[in-house]
Amino acid sequence: INFNRLLMNGFWPQDPAAVKEEGNTLFKAGDIQGAVCCYTRALKLSDTQAESAVLYRNRSACYLKLEEYNKAEADASKALDNDPGDVKARFRRAQAFQKLGRLDQAFLDAQRCAQLEPKNKAFQDLLRQLGAQIQQKVMCLNSTDARVQQMFSLLLDGSANESDRQKAAQNLVVLSREDAGAEQIFRNDGVKLIQKLLQSKQEDVVLSALRTLVGLCTGHQSRTMAIVNELGMEQLCAVMGSGASTVSLAACHLLQVMFEALTEGMKREIRGKDEAILPEPSKELRSMLRHLLEMMPAANVSGPGRDNAINLLVKQVPRKSLKNPDNSLTLWVIDQGLKKILEVAGTVPELSGGGPPLTDNSHMSCSVLLSKLYDDLKSDNERENFNKLCEEYVQQYFSRSGLDAKLRAIQTVSVLLQGPSDVGNRTLEMSGMIDAVISLCASEDVTHQQVAVEALIHAAGKAKRASFITANGVALLKDLYKKSENDRIRVRALVGLCKLGSAGGTDFSMKQFAEGSTLKLAKQCRKWLCNESLPPTSRRWSVEGLAYLTFDADVKEDLVEDKNALLAMCELAKSEDKTVLFAVGSTLVNCTNSYEVEKPDPQMVELAKYAKQHVPEEHPKDAPSYVEKRLGKLLEAGVVSALVCMVKQESPALTEACRECIARVFLALVERQQDRGTVVAQGGGKALIPLASDNTDVGKIKAAQALAKITITSNPEIAFPGERIYEVVRPLNSLLSLECTLLQNFEALMALTNLAGISERLRQKIIKEKAVPKIEGYMFEEHELVRASATECMCNLVLSTEVQKLYLATGNDRLKLLVLYCGEEDERLRKAAAGTLAMLTAEQPELCARIPGTTTHWLEIVQALLLSEISDLRHRGVVIVHNMMQAEKSLADTLMESEVLEILSVLAKGGEGMPAAVAKVAQNCLDKAVEYNIIKSREGKENREGTEP
Repeated sequence: INFNRLLMNGFWPQDPAAVKEEGNTLFKAGDIQGAVCCYTRALKLSDTQAESAVLYRNRSACYLKLEEYNKAEADASKALDNDPGDVKARFRRAQAFQKLGRLDQAFLDAQRCAQLEPKNKAFQDLLRQLGAQIQQKVMCLNSTDARVQQMFSLLLDGSANESDRQKAAQNLVVLSREDAGAEQIFRNDGVKLIQKLLQSKQEDVVLSALRTLVGLCTGHQSRTMAIVNELGMEQLCAVMGSGASTVSLAACHLLQVMFEALTEGMKREIRGKDEAILPEPSKELRSMLRHLLEMMPAANVSGPGRDNAINLLVKQVPRKSLKNPDNSLTLWVIDQGLKKILEVAGTVPELSGGGPPLTDNSHMSCSVLLSKLYDDLKSDNERENFNKLCEEYVQQYFSRSGLDAKLRAIQTVSVLLQGPSDVGNRTLEMSGMIDAVISLCASEDVTHQQVAVEALIHAAGKAKRASFITANGVALLKDLYKKSENDRIRVRALVGLCKLGSAGGTDFSMKQFAEGSTLKLAKQCRKWLCNESLPPTSRRWSVEGLAYLTFDADVKEDLVEDKNALLAMCELAKSEDKTVLFAVGSTLVNCTNSYEVEKPDPQMVELAKYAKQHVPEEHPKDAPSYVEKRLGKLLEAGVVSALVCMVKQESPALTEACRECIARVFLALVERQQDRGTVVAQGGGKALIPLASDNTDVGKIKAAQALAKITITSNPEIAFPGERIYEVVRPLNSLLSLECTLLQNFEALMALTNLAGISERLRQKIIKEKAVPKIEGYMFEEHELVRASATECMCNLVLSTEVQKLYLATGNDRLKLLVLYCGEEDERLRKAAAGTLAMLTAEQPELCARIPGTTTHWLEIVQALLLSEISDLRHRGVVIVHNMMQAEKSLADTLMESEVLEILSVLAKGGEGMPAAVAKVAQNCLDKAVEYNIIKSREGKENREGTEP
């Protein structure tokens, strides 16, 4: 029985014995996968335990050959369940256990086999091997145990040599990253010893303890649960809440790893040594989240520690996908901790007893967390409850008599306006709130002024409030800007004016202020930005102002000409102040014109003019030539390294909106081919990969398109070194969508073509990402460039056997399409199709016989390739003919009876303008015809058999 043909024709024998025999035949012939298919089919047909036991035993042998040892062990165990005396099955299970490292179980099985058949040499050999391996493992474990104890002793000994302690710490961390080492640490009371290290006053010792715990917890649910219960979240949160930022960040990373180990463990099926079912980790998860929420208002928690707790809540609580209906964790956090989060939002550090310690990033982080929680709500009732809780909290402070309480209320509103703005607007509309904000702007107390002005600025950005603020706040802000003696107030008032002055966006005709006012405002922003004597928060506000003013092309031009301002902005983007990220991103989007611009329909514009309606106008300095020069200036200023640093930030401030801005800027920077090398050299290629996976839908597409442009013109192995190159495939595949433009489709196909030509592993990655059906779909695209690029991509992909099998399968027109494309007028398409056909017929000779059945014009198409003036097409043509003649004599007969013989005779002679490779293959074709005795060779000339010499 030809198994593959049976499969292809959809016919299966119904006799399990016949299928088993076919499996045995295939196994002996070396077709292990075919044998597995046969034994699996026979198991479905089998109705006796004895027969099933043999089939499981045979399939176990196949899995051993295929190195799928878990499956081999499982099948051998099933065979033994049916027939405990099956010595072959027990031997195979022993072999599987050995490969899986379960030596004790392997030894027991091998020992039983030797008892049943004492003279069997294979059993005795395996028993000796296992004995030696077990002895070696015991020695190794004893040695490792001693090393682990020695490392801990050194770390706990305060009088030990500093270099020895550092080396011990590093060794412990390295050991924990390997599963065997982690298990040894864990079994040697490692967690209790690590607990002592965490209580150390020395930062390096605490860091090594945290990093060792990361190794123990990574990807291991049961160990993580044990560690959480043994150490207690109180201690871990206390470490994260400590003053040292490096320790706090390391503890944050540990908790992140713990969350991932527990949540991933809930998703996947756990198969342990004894197939024990692990307890549900949801209790531990809720406990961890409760402790993070309790850190929010705690006075003994440092600012960085609190920021890290907020960051963990942002990452762990909201649903990763809104398609998942379960948002119970978000509802639980709102119920348990919303007021605690609002405590942080309402904290004004400058007030006496103002609240817990904060950093410059804390309020922004709170805004992001509140926004994430609100966006994760599913119904109007849930959103109404969120609104009500926020209003009650704000009202609780605003209704008090003291001014400090009112300032807390206003600060909370300010944070809400930056986060869930709908909620912020509702709290702003509470009776007396806006009046209090306006009146406090005139306060003589700088702190009062600062809180009120910031609230006014955030309110001005919301559509519902903008007109009211424009009417009532402009004069106030101008007054503050001109008369205040404090730069902290002046810069904030300036941003408020910038915000209101940019209300027209990129519309040149919509000017809020008098001619030249925006340029004056921008000049002052740049001046403050470059003033290093100002605190970082004030300099950050100057970038905020530029983010609004750079809608004006005159401001863009002035900014890119001011190299000091650009350098200062880039340095600020790399600083500890994460709140500046979105402002920098927005400013760069405006300077590069990488925002979306809808070109109005000319007919609609004329109608609008006729109806005396407003028509948006583009600034003359937003023309492509100006934009191109601005891009060059930004690259010279080192903007790429700033963007790379921004992407690396582990902060809630790096929101999806911020990531989208960065992706837009990157896409603009790689638009010109000559700039792509610069972007890659400064780390842009590496930075784009996470932007293509964690972003808004628009941001993902922009980042993927930038990756495509780089992959087309740069060497992908240099642009994305090591394993990173495989991460590029998925973003490129995402561009093969009807929702993307034809240009994006085209660039993705070109990039995938380059990747598919590098290695089989990359081709397998492309296949695994299910890109092949999409690429085939674009081979039918009407646009000739897209159609040709899809065919070029397929040309490289057919080097993979899996793709070749698609063409081998019957009942499809894949081969016909290639033959027809070889006859098209488009030169690029013809080259791609002929190249694909040449490779396919070389790798799968049976396809040659199918070519005459594809179209009645196949011979004309082949002859046209041979007669082409383009040498590449001639070369592909002679290769196809050679492959067909090699495949079957009947095909050679057909070809030699046509004009192909005469053409080949001319090509074989070579001569001026004829590539040597073409002449050589043509001669090989003629030699094959002689070998078949279709033609005869006399005195170096080839003639048809039976003709006169």
